[in-house]
This record gives sequence, structure tokens and C-alpha cells, in this order.
Amino acid sequence: MLPLVFASITGNAQQISRPQPVWWFGESAAANFNFYRGTTQVVNDALTTPVAFHKGQGVKPYFSLLTEYRPNKVLGGMLNVAYDGRGGKFDQVIAPCNCSADLSTNVSYLSIEPSVRIAPFSSAFYIFAGPTLSFNLTKSFTYTQQKQTDVRGDWTGMNSVLVSAQVGAGVDIPISKRTSPTQMTLSPFASFQTDFGHNPRSTETWSLYTIRTGLAFKFGTVRKPILVVAPIAATPVAVIPATVILDKEVHFSVRAPKLIAYKRQVKEIFPIRNSVFFDIGSTEIPNRYVLLSNTQATAFTEVQLQQAQPYNLDKGRSARQLSIYYNILNVIGDRMRANPQSTIRLSGSSDKNPAEGKMLAENVKQYLVNVFGISASRISTVGRDKPAISIEEEPGATKDIALLREDDRRVDIESFSPELLMQVGGTTSPFMKPVQIVSVQEDPLDRSVIFYADGASDMLSSWSVDMTDEQGNVQRFGPYTTDQGAILGKTVLGNNGQGNYKVEMVGTTKSGTTVKREGYVSLIKMTDVQQDGLRYSILFDFDRSKSIATYENFLTDVVAPLVTENATVIIHGHTDIIGDEKYNDKLSQQRANSTEEIIEHALARSGTKGVRFETRGYGKNESMSPFENNSPEKRFYNRTVIIDIIPAN
Repeated sequence: MLPLVFASITGNAQQISRPQPVWWFGESAAANFNFYRGTTQVVNDALTTPVAFHKGQGVKPYFSLLTEYRPNKVLGGMLNVAYDGRGGKFDQVIAPCNCSADLSTNVSYLSIEPSVRIAPFSSAFYIFAGPTLSFNLTKSFTYTQQKQTDVRGDWTGMNSVLVSAQVGAGVDIPISKRTSPTQMTLSPFASFQTDFGHNPRSTETWSLYTIRTGLAFKFGTVRKPILVVAPIAATPVAVIPATVILDKEVHFSVRAPKLIAYKRQVKEIFPIRNSVFFDIGSTEIPNRYVLLSNTQATAFTEVQLQQAQPYNLDKGRSARQLSIYYNILNVIGDRMRANPQSTIRLSGSSDKNPAEGKMLAENVKQYLVNVFGISASRISTVGRDKPAISIEEEPGATKDIALLREDDRRVDIESFSPELLMQVGGTTSPFMKPVQIVSVQEDPLDRSVIFYADGASDMLSSWSVDMTDEQGNVQRFGPYTTDQGAILGKTVLGNNGQGNYKVEMVGTTKSGTTVKREGYVSLIKMTDVQQDGLRYSILFDFDRSKSIATYENFLTDVVAPLVTENATVIIHGHTDIIGDEKYNDKLSQQRANSTEEIIEHALARSGTKGVRFETRGYGKNESMSPFENNSPEKRFYNRTVIIDIIPAN
């Protein structure tokens, strides 16, 4: 806090007390002492300085109209609407010509500053704190370099709206007569405007903080003075606070990694869903499941699946992981063969036909008995018209009935034998003991370019993104209808090793107006350096985000201890394609956030420091989902949260 000198104000208790208005109005003037930090080099499309500027400072004016509400001597509120000058000059640098270069800027804002006002000693001294909302007014600059003409213009990539915070203190010095019903004060004050959230541009890293000192003139009126004879109870007054109505805006920003990794080798703990899904109209086990002969079953062991899967395994996204799942019957057969005391129950479901459901279960049983030699007495079967947890009967399952019925036509494998299931999510979880595999992860999600258009879902009917490289080539992505879009860095770069891109968001409001926002991003392809990681997945039933609580022990006891100091933990939530897009976005984000909270608490208890989280919910976005959605098992695997642990090195 800045050192301040305040006048001490005393009075005689026998005198007439000074009236204290509830509402005060006035204006203030101050000097902003601005301090710059970060890196600034790309000034606009026409100017990139030969050397980067880092620090700087300057003094600019500040003027405001103010209102204060003081219902009592301690607590109250303040509102300033101000012209806020944040200009200054960066520290001089030496250009490659061995000559000096200077960069100055005239940046100003219309600032709205609501604050809580506290007079802790019920005296003239007060402190205040609150958020600041700043709307950019001017954004000019001047670049000067010896031996060349000065360059003047406007910054590009300026954020039109900034949200930050301030804290300060002041003292009210009366200048009116004690008996006057209209009271006036002069109030010297000082405040600190934090650089938290105050990044003038959406590009580079320029940030600024400000120390403000000034003087405010305030006045307020009461009907008549109050004689101090005895304590007088305050009369409650109904007050309707003023409301400032602001036009909503779409705030656009771009997040991209410094390096784009096309591949990453991961050791993946892959969960196996305990269901075999049957095609509509057929009672035979679908041929997409791996069905062995007796000779092949004799040689089969689960350990074979833990070896590195072929990288060139075809048939689409995540085929290497699904090749594990499609061996579900062989995994069960191998585990039951190795654990002769274990038993299972097969629960078959067929819409409105329990007899056919039992037939599905019997077909699975016969495979285990005939191929793996499991005693029939260890396997019981039951037929149902709906599974114990029916997707079709879940809340929100009012659309896509055909897909929901596909999901419900299945045989669930149930057991209390821990050597078979040993559920990741606790004893109530339906998922089998996971299999550890080594696989190559293509286009890791943490290497995507993410577009954030906060407010777009409310303000825009749709929006797209144009990315223009230095040669003027334009790539368009979209359209998007939510607040977030994403594209793989590999897609943007194509065959290029690196590139600098101007990013322009073009949206259409629901009234038909065009909205544009700009940003900049640089991408570099990572060289073929081996980067290992760990991956864990947790699965959800349809529309059930609260079941994350069943995974708390697993996340706390198994996942969190593997996170080392300064590691990066990428958490991304997904849903299948069933249901409303906005609802699924919210659901996937809720699942991802809950997962992060559990891991963060565990790391805090263990003292693990420096861990960086990247947590996002992608909803039903098929371009980002880990699996396709063309079969029930793939939709089940898309109801997931995936956790990638990337060590610091």
C-alpha cells in the first residue's frame, strides 16, 4: 500500500454534529503512473519492430464522475465512470543498426469502477476495493528510430473490453460549514490498479499496472442538521441502487501451444466396458468382436493385449484402443480360466422381449463354455426387456430413440469376483479391470488451436474463423454455434514447419448484423522427439455427471500419485452425439472440472507443486471426440473424461 498522509479531524461533542448525507456526488482528477511489462514487438500488420520492447512507464490523466452511497458510518459503495489514460513510453532499445529506438503509446479507456467502501474507524479515513471494467477508446502509437522516419498508427489486436481490479484508500476533508445541509468535501486518494486481467492486447504479453493519486470533490445534501443530545436510532431508508446497463459483447481470443506435436507415445490404462452390444434384428455375437477358435483360445492371454498395438491399425480413430475392447470375451475367458473360483452373471436385454434377451446372454455363455472351457455352472444368465441402467429411460433421452435402443440391446457382464472386474470406480461401477497398453496418440488434444468466443451462444446465430498466413492464404474453419471452437494444429500448418497467422472471427448476430474480432497466433511443428505420457480414462453412463464421485478414490490413490512436480495434466471431457449441443457442452465441462478438483485436492495434500492443468469440455464435438459415434460401444466410450499426464521434461 502506498504511504499516505491524512489530516486528523476532531470535534467538540457539545457542538452541532456535521450532517452526513446518504448519497454523495462529485468528480475526481488524478495522475495515472503506468508501468508496462511483458514483450511487445508486432505492433500492427505494417510494423514489426526489429527488437522487442519489454518494460516502460508513463504518466497520464484520469477524470471521473462519481457517486457514493453511505447508509452508515462504516459500510458503503462507490461508483466511478472515468476517462482512464494508460499511455506511456517503453524503455529505449538498441536496434540492429546500432541506433536507438523508442516506442510510445496513447492508450485510453472508458472505465466503470464499482467498489465497496469501508471506513474502518467510523472516521474520515476510508478504504475501497472492487472490479474495473474498461472499454478501449484510443490505441495509437509512435515508433521512432534514428536514421528513419517516425511511424505512427494504431495497435492491432487490442482488446475492446478488459476486466481487472483495484484497491485504494482516501480521506474526506470537509470544506463546508458544519451547519450546512449541503456538505462538501475534498478527498485526496491513492489506489493500485492491478495488472491482473489488464492485458491491452490479445497478442503477445504486454500487461500494465497503475498507481493512481488524485483529488476528488464530493457533495451531498440532507434536509437539516442533527443536534447531538442523545444517540438517535437510524431511520431505515429504502434505497434503489443505480444500475449501469452495458451492451453485451462477444469477447474473442485464441489459445495455441508453442509447439505442435503430431504424435505422442502413451502408456494408457484403458478401461473395458462390461457390455457386448448386439445388432438390431440379430442374436449372433457381431463379427466386430474378436472370436477365437479353441486352438487360438488355448494360446490366448490377456498379456498379449498389453504389448504395443500396431500403429498402422486401420478403420478409423482410436482403433488401437477398440481392438482391446473387442477382445472383451477373450479377456473374460482368460481371467475366469486363471481364477477357477470366479463366477459371472450375463444379463441380456432386448426391447420388450426378455426371452430374446436371455438368448443373447446364452450365446455369450456358449462361447465362453465351448471355446475357453469354462464350466457352465459358473455362468448364470437372465433375460430382460431393458438393462438395469437403461439409456432410453434416462432423463433427457427424448430424442434419437433409434440410437438409444441400439445402446440398450446388449449383454452386461456382472460379477462380484474382484479378479475379473476389480472396478476402477468402486464396487458399484460396472466397468471391468482396465488393461494397460502402449499406443501412439495422434494429434494430442493439448496441441489444438482453441478459439474462445465468450458470449457467442447468446449473441450470435453462428460464427467462423479465418486464419491468414504471411503469404495471404486463408483457411476458414466453422461454422460454430457455441462459445468455443477448435482445430488441430496439424490441420492449420499442413506441410509447413511453422507459420504466423492473423485470426479473424466473423460472426452473425441473431438480428443479422456482422461482428468481427481479430487475434494472432504463431505455430511451430515439433520435431520427431519421443515424448512419453500416461493416460487414464473414466467412463460415464448416459447423462450422469454426478457419478464422478465414485471415482474419487481411484483419482486420489492411483492417478494423483503419478503426477510429478511441474508436470502438465490435460483433462478433457466428452459426450456422445445424443442430446442437445449446449447441454452436452455443459455436461462434459462439469465432468472435467470435477475431475480436476479431485486431483488438485490430492496434489495439495501431498505437497506436489508446479502442476499446470488444461481442462476443457468438448461436449459432442465430433472433430475432437476420442471415438466415432457409429456404434453403441463407441458412443459409450465417448461418454468419458480422459486424463493425460505429461512430465515436465
